[in-house]
Amino acid sequence: MLFDPITLRDLTVRNRVWMPPMCQYMVDTRDGKPTDWHLVHYGARAAQGFGLLVMEATGIVPEGRITPGDLGLWDDSQVEPFRRVVDFCHAQGAAVAVQLQHSGRKGSSWPDNPRFPVGVQPVDQGGWIPVGPGDEPAADWVTPRALTTAEVAQIPGLFAQAAIRADKAGIDVVEIHGAHGYLLHQFYSPLTNTRTDEYGGDFEGRTRLIREVTQAVRAVWPDSKPLFMRLSATDWTDGGWNGDDTVALAKELRALGVDLIDVSTGGNVNASIPIGPGYQVSFAQRVRTEADIPTTAVGLITEPGAAEQILRSGQADAVMIGREALRNPGWPEQAAAALGAPSPMAGPYRRGQAPRRK
Repeated sequence: MLFDPITLRDLTVRNRVWMPPMCQYMVDTRDGKPTDWHLVHYGARAAQGFGLLVMEATGIVPEGRITPGDLGLWDDSQVEPFRRVVDFCHAQGAAVAVQLQHSGRKGSSWPDNPRFPVGVQPVDQGGWIPVGPGDEPAADWVTPRALTTAEVAQIPGLFAQAAIRADKAGIDVVEIHGAHGYLLHQFYSPLTNTRTDEYGGDFEGRTRLIREVTQAVRAVWPDSKPLFMRLSATDWTDGGWNGDDTVALAKELRALGVDLIDVSTGGNVNASIPIGPGYQVSFAQRVRTEADIPTTAVGLITEPGAAEQILRSGQADAVMIGREALRNPGWPEQAAAALGAPSPMAGPYRRGQAPRRK
C-alpha cells in the first residue's frame, strides 16, 4: 500500500511515502526566497521517489517566521523562486505542498545551524518582537506582545494572500500549520490562550482563529486542490489540549473544506513525551476513525514494514518520513525493494535499484 497512488480532490499523488515539513533555515538573504539549497534538498527527494514533498514552514508575514532564515510567501517577488523548485519536483513526478504558518510567540530565533548562536535573535541584530495570544513567553523565548482583537482578525486574510501566491507558484497543496506551539496552536490550547475576547475562553472561542484561517484559505485556494491542516493532537500535559479536542476540531475543519489532517503532537509547552517508534500513530488513527477524515502519521517511522502496517491496519492514509529522509533520501527505493514494489526512482537512478524481495 505504501506505493499505491492516492487521490485527494483532483490531485493524484503517486505513492503514500511523503516527506513532512522540516525547517532548513537556509535563506541567508532573509527575504524568504527559496535558494539553490532548497532546489537540491527537495529536488533530490523528488527524484528518489517521494510522492509528496511538504515544503517547510513558510511565513505569511516577516514576523511570522521562526528565524530570519525561513521561507516566506508574504510578497509577490517570492513566487518565481518557489516556482523554480516546484517545477523541478513536478518534472520528477512528485507533488508539492507548502506549509503556511505564523510562528507567534516562538519567533525571532537564530537559525538552528552551527554558523549561528543559539537562542533568540535580538532586535538590534535582525530579530523582532514576537506576538502571541498573550504576553506570556514560551520557555527560553522572549516576552511577546499580545495581539489586539483587530490584529487577530487580520490574520486569516494574511494566510489567504499567501495561499494565492502558493497557487501562482504551481504548488499542489497548502498545509496550514496549526501545530507545535506556533500561533494557531497557541490560540486553541487552553494552556496558552487566556484571552477574554471572542478569540479566547471556551473551545469555540479558542478555535475561532484556526477556523477563520481555514475558511479564508479555502475561499481562495482552488476547489481542485487539496487543503491540509497540521494539528498537535495533544499537549501531553494535564489541562491542555487533548485527543477529544482534536477529534472535535477535525470534524469542524472537515466541514470547512480541509481534506486531510497531518497529525502530530506537542510543542506548545514543556512536557514529558513518550517518544519512540510510531508514538503518534494512535492519534492519527483516532482522528481518521472518529472524525472521518484522511490522516497522515508521522514521528520516528523508519522501517518499511512498520510504515506498510500503518496503512494496512487503517491507522492513516499516508506516512510522513521525516528525519529518516534527511539521513537517507533514497528511503522510498529501499522501502520499495523491501516490500517487493517497483522502483519509484527517476530514470537516471534506476541502475541503483536495490535487489527486490522474492
